[in-house]
Amino acid sequence: MTPVRRNSLIVASLAALGLAGFAYAQIEGNDRGVPPIDSSANYEVGNVAVDVSAKTADQARTFGWRLAQRRAWKMLWAKVNNQPEADAPNLADGALDSMVAGIEVEDEQIGAHRYIAHLGVLFDRSRAAQALGQAETGVRSVPMLVIPVMWSGGAPQSFEHRTEWQKAWARFRSGGSPIDYVRPVGNGLDPLILNVAQAGRPGRGLWRNLLNQYGASDVVVPIVQLVRQYPGGPVLAHFSALHGPDGEVIARFDLTASDSDKLPQMLDEGVRRIDEAYAAALRDGRLRTDRSLEAPAPVVPELPEEAAVESDTGGIAVPGAASTFLVQVDTPDDPALVQAMASLRGIAGVKAVATNSVALGGVSVLRVGFDGDPQTFRTALASAGYNVLDTGGGLRLTRPK
Repeated sequence: MTPVRRNSLIVASLAALGLAGFAYAQIEGNDRGVPPIDSSANYEVGNVAVDVSAKTADQARTFGWRLAQRRAWKMLWAKVNNQPEADAPNLADGALDSMVAGIEVEDEQIGAHRYIAHLGVLFDRSRAAQALGQAETGVRSVPMLVIPVMWSGGAPQSFEHRTEWQKAWARFRSGGSPIDYVRPVGNGLDPLILNVAQAGRPGRGLWRNLLNQYGASDVVVPIVQLVRQYPGGPVLAHFSALHGPDGEVIARFDLTASDSDKLPQMLDEGVRRIDEAYAAALRDGRLRTDRSLEAPAPVVPELPEEAAVESDTGGIAVPGAASTFLVQVDTPDDPALVQAMASLRGIAGVKAVATNSVALGGVSVLRVGFDGDPQTFRTALASAGYNVLDTGGGLRLTRPK
C-alpha cells in the first residue's frame, strides 16, 4: 500500500469516528521528521584521534587524515578478525585511498602548524572485504522497525516531536550492522501511529498491521532517559535496548556528557553501543522474532482426495467440471500465490482452483476445474490477461510485462 493511500485510509477512518480534527492536531507542524543520512553498506570506524604538526595548516590536516586512515584500518582489521591491532597488515596509502569511501569530521582544531581532531573513517565494504581476509558472509536480522523513545523533563517522546535521540539514530550509518534497521523519517502520520503509547502496547494485531505498512518483520525500541543536574551542566543518560512487542530487555548502560554541547556525541555513542548489543543478541540467538507477529497463513482450499480421479485431459478430474487442467504460475511469495488463485477463480467457467504443488520463490502448479473444452479454457485465460504456453503436461501462465 502506498504511503498516500495509507494516510488517506487512516485519516478517513478517523473522520468517520469524528476524530479528524484531533488527528490533524497530532500530525500538523514542521518540527518533526529526520531522514536517515546513510544506510549504505560501508564499514565505519569512529573516534579516531590524530594530533600532527606540519609546515602549514593544510599540510597538517592532510597528514592527519592520512594518519587517521592508517589507524582506522588497523582498528577495523582487528575488530573483524578478532585479533590485536599490532597483527594488522600494513597497507600503502594508495591502497587505503582506494578503499576509503569518506572521512567524517567529528571534531577538529586547526592551528597554523598543528591539526588535532577526532575523525570517522568509512571503508567501502566490497573493496575492503578481500584485504580483511573474509568473504561477505554473516548472519543478518529480519527487517527491524526502530521506534526511538527519549525521556527528558519527565515526559517521553518518540516521533511526536523532533528529538536529539531521533537525530542520533538518523545519523547512524547502519550499512555495516548485521541488524536490518527500518528507520521511519518521523513525518506524515508517523507521529500518530508510531508514538510512545504504541511502543508499549502488547496487542499483536495492531503490531502486525504496522510492521506490514513499514516493510518490517520485528520491532526494536531503543530508549534513553536524560537527567540534567542543572542547566548547562553535566547530562546523565540511562540507555535501554528493548526488543519485540513485549519489550524484552537486551541491554542497559549509562553514559555521561560533561555539558549540553557534548550531548549529541554522547547519544551517538549510545546508538553505537545499542547496535552492538542487538548484534550480540542476534549472534547468541536471543533476537528471535515472536511468532505471533507473523501473518496468519492464508486458507487454501484443497479438493477432497477421494473425489479426484485421472481424466483423459492430462489433468485431474474435478466433480462438476467438464475438464481439469494443470497450470503453472509464478509465485515469488505467498501473497502472489493467493492472488493467482483468486484471479483464476474469477474467470467465467472456472469451477474450482486448488494447489497441486507450491514453490514460493519459483513456479507453483495449480489444478483448475473448468466447465468447457481446452480451447475455450485457453480463450478465457487470454481474455483475463494471461499469456498461455503449452508445456506438454499442462499450461504455463504469465502476465505481460
